[in-house]
Amino acid sequence: MARRALRNTSPRSPACSWQGLTGGALLLASALLRCASAAPPSGWSPPAPDTFPPGPLGEAVRHGHELVVHTDRYRGRFHGNGLTCQSCHLEAGRKAGAIPLWGAWGVYPRFREASGHVDRMTERIQACFRFSMNGVPPAPQSPDMVALESYAFWLARGLPIGEDPPGRRFLELPDPRHQPDRRRGKTIFQSGCSRCHGPAGQGLRTEHGYAFPPLWGSESFNFGASMHQLDVAAAFIYANMNQERGNRLSEQDAWDVAAFVNSHQRPQDPGFTRDVAHTRAQRHSGHRCLYGTWQDGQLLGEGVQPAPSPLPPQHEGRF
Repeated sequence: MARRALRNTSPRSPACSWQGLTGGALLLASALLRCASAAPPSGWSPPAPDTFPPGPLGEAVRHGHELVVHTDRYRGRFHGNGLTCQSCHLEAGRKAGAIPLWGAWGVYPRFREASGHVDRMTERIQACFRFSMNGVPPAPQSPDMVALESYAFWLARGLPIGEDPPGRRFLELPDPRHQPDRRRGKTIFQSGCSRCHGPAGQGLRTEHGYAFPPLWGSESFNFGASMHQLDVAAAFIYANMNQERGNRLSEQDAWDVAAFVNSHQRPQDPGFTRDVAHTRAQRHSGHRCLYGTWQDGQLLGEGVQPAPSPLPPQHEGRF
């Protein structure tokens, strides 16, 4: 079945570089997300939230849990938007199929194409703060970084090292049957998602912070985050939204909502170069994302500010 090209709103629109799509005549590339299970390993579960170990390790683990759940309390320190770690790592990093922290501990160090080198767990966490939090990450030996690593280590207690456990990633989501349609996604978003995330994607804020995170704008993840790739966002949405009734949306619905959410402006990619077109060519070419394309009369990435500090040389790649 042929796919329609992404609908842009300006004759100046650069072509969207979806792999496997040429002029709307070819099929989208095969699915990029390979994990087929959203359940943890059989017979295993992370330790209960109220069973922190005793002594100094327990204090570090407790502090790590606090950082994951209440990251927004550290705004201005290393946090730069309205998200928390558990905005993506649901249920304080415990939920299978929602990039749980227990699934990450045992698979690092590992080579990542996004960074172009072997990342340690420390560098992976720093990338989260740089891109998803749009902030400046904690230093490698800081008490906060030690606490975050301690918490991930504690959650992974009993899992084998060096193996990719079931439930570490999202459910497998195949390519959409139809080209993702942000206009259809808007309709779906307004009828369901806006109840929690707000009609303008601004999130639901209480006196204690965001009960539901903002999905675009200055308070959300930046253009360099992996969640801005449509395949990643669609898989996350399909597997986890809404939280009251998981998998409520169809696969095509999830793709369409992802296209709508990611068709809005948000903070600049930390690896921003001299202009949007150059940054797209250097950092977004070949990715399923809308950065540098025209959406509703605006060029995504134009006029938005870079992250608080330049991207370190070791993370010149994407998140």
